[in-house]
Amino acid sequence: MTSKRTIRAIAGLACGAALLFSAPVADAQTGGVPGGTDPTQPTAQPSQAPGSWTVYKAATWYGPGFWGRSTACGTILTPQTLGVAHRKLPCGTQVTFTYGSASVTATVIDRGPFHKGYAWDLTKKVAKRLGFLTVGAGPVEATVSPPSS
Repeated sequence: MTSKRTIRAIAGLACGAALLFSAPVADAQTGGVPGGTDPTQPTAQPSQAPGSWTVYKAATWYGPGFWGRSTACGTILTPQTLGVAHRKLPCGTQVTFTYGSASVTATVIDRGPFHKGYAWDLTKKVAKRLGFLTVGAGPVEATVSPPSS
């Protein structure tokens, strides 16, 4: 018998593959940043703030098992937390995620994800606002804006 978790994982992979094939094609020479010329220096889109860049990377979401705990950046994780975990971006960095027609801005509040192949770990609140909860994992568009000093 197939478990609900296995069915969700298969559905997530199928939806992620469909989104991947419908997403804008990233140039392999630019490190996945469409329109960039140097993979270490992504180019901002005309409508973006200076210093911002857009990437298309895989994301997962987390939350329930970690609610009430402190994140790596000092935030207490709750069901209402709008945040994202990233391995290297500084705490406080603003990231606008787009999935389908939904868009949400979240702040880097934690480190992760720790699953190989994923760049972002969204809080459950961010995933819910994006309509990403049922998918569970897959590619998202992320526009990164440096933290304001």
